[in-house]
Amino acid sequence: MAALQSSPADAQAPLVLIWDLPTRAFHWLLVFSFAAAYVTAEWDRFLDLHAMFGYTVGGLVVFRLLWGVLGTRHARFASFWFRPADVLAYLRSIASLRPRHYTGHNPAGAVAIFALLGLTLAVVASGFTLYWGMAGKWMEDIHEAMANAMLVIVGVHIAGALVSSLLHRENLVRAMVTGRKAVSPEQGIAGTRALLGGLLVVAVLAFWVADRGGWVPHAPVAARGDHARGHDHGRD
Repeated sequence: MAALQSSPADAQAPLVLIWDLPTRAFHWLLVFSFAAAYVTAEWDRFLDLHAMFGYTVGGLVVFRLLWGVLGTRHARFASFWFRPADVLAYLRSIASLRPRHYTGHNPAGAVAIFALLGLTLAVVASGFTLYWGMAGKWMEDIHEAMANAMLVIVGVHIAGALVSSLLHRENLVRAMVTGRKAVSPEQGIAGTRALLGGLLVVAVLAFWVADRGGWVPHAPVAARGDHARGHDHGRD
């Protein structure tokens, strides 16, 4: 269970390392890749680029699933696996403007994370079947609906982070950049796992270079689903 502190973050407390580099790198790479995939979906001429970012999103989620088991203290799923009663209690504390403070992910954030991971896998799987011509228009509708659902959850997650930042008097966005929060030292982690985090970034960049260099196989136009054979949704 995630470490719980009953009071808001103390601005005078030392900044302690909470989020390791692999977790932070995953987070921001996923943000960029999902946004890029979502935008490029509007233009059929960018379908291969859309697929590249889709593959990236899928690979990142696979990494996060592994890191949720093997990662550091606050990155492990076990640290933010909450009961429904815990989630409701946290939402009630938010409504009362006196939210419970969690060192790692709070219950509402945990729900959003698990929902995003599950939806992401479904979006990637449906997109893969479309790209390789394994399904028709009905799958395209499902793919787009799930991507839009992801966007909604992302919006709720961002709003929740902003509200929590104000109520807890801590900058959660900055914490996901620096990896540090104002908490008691015993709640921190021993090391940032910089090597693994760096390797994750390098692996993603290398994949992008390989894809743009023509070293990654793409579905032939004749095999692609209805989306690729339709008209261009974007504008010149």
